[in-house]
Amino acid sequence: MFQIEAVKSSVQRLIIVGNWKMNKLLAEARQLVSRLRELTPAVPGVQVVLAPPFTAIHAVKEALAGSDYFNLAGQDLYWEGYGPFTGEISAPMLRDSGCSHVIIGHSERRQHFGEDDQGINKKVRAALQHELSPILCVGETLPEREAGQTDTVVTRQLLRGLDGLNEAEVGRIMVAYEPVWAIGTGRAATVEQAEAVQGRLRRILRETWSRAPGEPTTPILYGGSVTPVNAGELLNSKHVDGALVGGACLDPEAFAKIIQSAQTCVRAS
Repeated sequence: MFQIEAVKSSVQRLIIVGNWKMNKLLAEARQLVSRLRELTPAVPGVQVVLAPPFTAIHAVKEALAGSDYFNLAGQDLYWEGYGPFTGEISAPMLRDSGCSHVIIGHSERRQHFGEDDQGINKKVRAALQHELSPILCVGETLPEREAGQTDTVVTRQLLRGLDGLNEAEVGRIMVAYEPVWAIGTGRAATVEQAEAVQGRLRRILRETWSRAPGEPTTPILYGGSVTPVNAGELLNSKHVDGALVGGACLDPEAFAKIIQSAQTCVRAS
């Protein structure tokens, strides 16, 4: 069995994803992106992904015209490509709108909309089929952490979410560890807590899909109350390849500082 490396993963970049959730009207979206572009010069080694609500994807794409530094993501999708599924969005629709990524299995989808690992796996497969990069979210609730079930929960979510995929497909995926108790609470995981879980996720990925240390690895992001204050410490930790940012990404100044923290980490590496 492969051992966890004592150094940062071999992913050669840091990835910052901004999940806008159900926020921003069209004018607000354009204003946010315009200001963010002013504050964020491109730096090699840092990838930025914006996940606006579906209604704002086109407006954000227009506001990003001429920039190849920012990528677009959907916040969810349905596993069928077309058909009588009122209210749903498909992978081909996201691709057609300019998205290159999609968030799948966010805890708010699991909690509020009853999403389970089987459906999440179908969504991951659909995304890959249509050339979208899935950002698979995993994470435990506070009662699960207090009961000592963190490893069991995130292992189950990871393996079931990626069930049936081959090594090449897993290489096209990002995993985001988001402890549910830290999302929107202002209570981020400590670096030690994040590293412990993300190190376990990295080991499972390597052992299950035969990835030896030193080979390109699946990026593992941290999410849950990431702010300009704690971003630098989290991004400097050895098993963290980036951040999935919620509330702070709605403020262009705050989000730019998080991106700048990533840029500082890359320059120092």
